[in-house]
Amino acid sequence: YHVLLMQCVHINIALIGLCMLTFMVSANDGPYVITRQEKFADNNDKIVMHEKDLPPPQYDWGGLYPRDTQSREVKSLDGVWNFRLSPKDDPDKGFEESWFKGPLSTTGAVIAMPVPSSYNDVTQDKDIRDHIGWAWYDTSFRVPARWESDDQLIVLRFGSVHYNSIIYLNGEVVTSHIGGHLPIMADVKDLLHFTGKNLLTVAVNNTLTPETIPQGKIVHRDDLTKYPKGYFVQEYNFDFFNYAGIHRPVFLYTTPTTHVSDVDVTTEVQWSEDGTATGVIHYSVSYTTPSGDGTDADACFLSLLDANDTLVTNTSGCQGQITVEHPELWWPYLMSATPGYQYTLMVEVSSESGIVDEYPVKVGLRQMGWSNTSFTINGHPLYIRGCGKHEDSDIRGKGYDAALVVKDFGLLKWLGANAFRTSHYPYAEEIMDRADAEGIMVIDESPAVGLSGFGSTLEARHIAVMKEYIARDKNRPSVIMWSVGNEPKSNEEAAGNYFKNVVKATKTADPSRPVTCVLSVSVLDDLAAQWLDVIWVNRYFSWYQDTGHLEIIHRQTVTEFVQWHKRYNRPVGISEYGAGSMPGLHMDPSFTWSEEYQAALLLNNFPAFDELRGRGFFIGEMIWNFADFMTPQEYNRPAM
Repeated sequence: YHVLLMQCVHINIALIGLCMLTFMVSANDGPYVITRQEKFADNNDKIVMHEKDLPPPQYDWGGLYPRDTQSREVKSLDGVWNFRLSPKDDPDKGFEESWFKGPLSTTGAVIAMPVPSSYNDVTQDKDIRDHIGWAWYDTSFRVPARWESDDQLIVLRFGSVHYNSIIYLNGEVVTSHIGGHLPIMADVKDLLHFTGKNLLTVAVNNTLTPETIPQGKIVHRDDLTKYPKGYFVQEYNFDFFNYAGIHRPVFLYTTPTTHVSDVDVTTEVQWSEDGTATGVIHYSVSYTTPSGDGTDADACFLSLLDANDTLVTNTSGCQGQITVEHPELWWPYLMSATPGYQYTLMVEVSSESGIVDEYPVKVGLRQMGWSNTSFTINGHPLYIRGCGKHEDSDIRGKGYDAALVVKDFGLLKWLGANAFRTSHYPYAEEIMDRADAEGIMVIDESPAVGLSGFGSTLEARHIAVMKEYIARDKNRPSVIMWSVGNEPKSNEEAAGNYFKNVVKATKTADPSRPVTCVLSVSVLDDLAAQWLDVIWVNRYFSWYQDTGHLEIIHRQTVTEFVQWHKRYNRPVGISEYGAGSMPGLHMDPSFTWSEEYQAALLLNNFPAFDELRGRGFFIGEMIWNFADFMTPQEYNRPAM
């Protein structure tokens, strides 16, 4: 693996493109409010966020992914939408003038904006790229007239909108959402027009505060000798660009009024003495009727199909288990000739009139295991080799792009990787589908990056995000653990109890996977690791410290990770290591920022990892970073 890796390292940083940079914004670049601005008496025109002014969301999670079946129909609303920013000198104008009541084009000049995509990099306009505050989208569409007469619900679903959003249909508010990486669902049949066009409007605000996940803050520059009155910048607790917009697919879809609303699946693998495996699928189906949640335990019928859609077995009942003799197991890439094998669990719900709804759920038969020294899959020791990633790419920002996703998975496999971490936020469901199918394991990470403060409001938001995240990804075989955050200031006094509560809530929502957090503070100062099942640590020896001194990597790496294991008696891995380089910069002997130095730094880490692995508690290594990503415009660059 290490030999293969070094064949790739010289082009690693150029896989997607050179890092782009962005300017901080002025006070006139837009608001950072939810529905109104509040002015203080200090002449700074400071604006504060009021989450309480958001209309209530219809649901606390985004629901099952839209899929066409015999009982469901899906219509994509992706395409080129209309777009405009809030005026610089009047940030609340869109709400005050009710832009959502008619086409945006009647309120002023609009431009074309592709959906899904981030809006930041699509144009040549710096004000759009660097905008902080409200932006507005709209599009029009028609629906089949038969949808009105059919006995069914019609649901609107956004894969994600970053960060806070309010959604309107035909001039009426539909729902809202706090957070930029998880899906939004709303029932809309009562608001639809079936004989003409429908107008869908979205207001999105990308401002981050000390109480959002992730965090940020507005910093006012009050020195009038240097800055104009009211000047402010948005600062973040992280080193990547805060892309904004409608990032993932938008669907309108139908379900019967009695329909499958959720499916929970967990799997286990039992081994006999002769080495024969038996797979067990534990399932629980929730369904909804016109009068509320379904209560008939016999209303469900389930069929298990293999990868060729051949029936394996079937059963009835809304809760139970399915036993599969001699199963095809879900294995990671490079651990099987057929990695990523998945069955399909076809779930049907019936009423007095017969079967009324069906929904397919992919199932990978595998079982995770962990102890104080090891991590296993299907009873076999597992060593994680992979990368940290980001979703963004040139022009699209964080917008979902199928071609790019397929390319990325090909590159991961070419690199010899068997895993990646969704640094530092939930990735698109379509990306996760590929991970399931390709046998690439995923450490599913929340958007809680660089947290500090650790107050009760932040904790409640963090727990809500984890519950919503788990509801979305709980059935995925590729997800091997939950990461509740990256590089928190976990040496702060309040961090201990904070992470105790967040980890407890996460494990309650899903006890079948270990919980981790990617740490960066000193082993002697950290207060979060004590609550974790697995400890991942970011360390950049000879890059951010002792820069240029490759000879000390082995000693410092071994010493550091032995300390973490001895102190907490947990499996430990390195979640980030590496160095930046400038493409095409060559120096011999190697020197910082040259491609040779980057390669030499990686090579000097490998003997340390091999020694740690031999000690029996070191479970993985993950390079930072898979490919370049966009950062704020600063004089320094994070490691690439």
